Amino acid sequence: MKAAELVEEQKAPMDEETQEEAELNAEAAEDQEESEEAACDSSKKKKKVVPGIVYLGHVPPRFRPLHVRNLLSAYGEVGRVFFQAEDRFVRRKKKAAAAAGGKKAAKYSKDYTEGWVEFRDKRIAKRVAASLHNTPIGARRRSPFRYDLWNLKYLHRFTWSHLSEHLAFERQVRRQRLRAEVAQAKRETDFYLQSVERGQRFLAAEGDATRPNSSWTFAQRPTEQELRARKAARPGGRERARLANAQDQARSNRGLLARIFGAPPPAESKKEP
Repeated sequence: MKAAELVEEQKAPMDEETQEEAELNAEAAEDQEESEEAACDSSKKKKKVVPGIVYLGHVPPRFRPLHVRNLLSAYGEVGRVFFQAEDRFVRRKKKAAAAAGGKKAAKYSKDYTEGWVEFRDKRIAKRVAASLHNTPIGARRRSPFRYDLWNLKYLHRFTWSHLSEHLAFERQVRRQRLRAEVAQAKRETDFYLQSVERGQRFLAAEGDATRPNSSWTFAQRPTEQELRARKAARPGGRERARLANAQDQARSNRGLLARIFGAPPPAESKKEP
C-alpha cells in the first residue's frame, strides 16, 4: 500500500509540470500567430501604397527637375521626374533673336514646356496638387521663381508606363512626319532637276544662238508700216495697198473735191459773206 501511494504522489507533480509546459507552448504558439498576422497586415498595408503622378503644366525659364525635386520633397517622397524639352525650332528662333539683339547666350539655353512628377503615395500627390495649385513657386524674395505660379494637376489612374507609351508614340509620329517632309522635298528636288535637264535639251536642240552662253534677242511688235508691207507682199496685196493709198489721199483732199463739184469747202462755208 505504501508503494502505491508513493507512486501516486510522484505522478501528481509530473502531471502539473506537463500541464504548465502545454500551457506555455500554447501561449507561444498564439504569440507567434499574432506576430505573423501583424506581419501580414503590415505587408498588406505596404502593398496598398500606390504611386501617383502630378502634371506640371507650366515650367518657368531656367527651371530644372532638380528644383522641382527639392521643392516638392518637403511634402512627400518624390520618385521619378520628367520634363518635356521645347521644340528645336523654337530654341533656334530664340537664339537667333538673342543674336540679332546683341545679347549673350543664356547659361541654360534649353528650356522646358511641361513636366510630370511621381510621388510614392498617391494620397500625398493629391494633397500636393490641391494645396499648391495657383500658389507662388518661390517663397523667398530673392527666388527667381517668386512671380511664377504652380500649375499642378493630379492625373487620376495614370501610371508612369502610360507616360512612357505616350512619349514613344509622340516620337514615332515625329519621325514619320520628318520622313514625309524629307520625301516631299526629295520629290520637289527631282522634279526641278528633271525640268532643268529638259530645258537644257530644248535649248541644245534649237541651236547655238539660243544657248545660255550666247546673247538673247527679243522680238518686238510690228508697226503699221511693217504690217502694210507684209500685206502688200502677199498675192493681191499691191492692189489693196493702192486702194488704201487712194482712199487716204481722197480723205486728205476733201476741200479740193468740194471746189471741183461746186460745193464750198467746209472751212470757207463757216466764214461770213
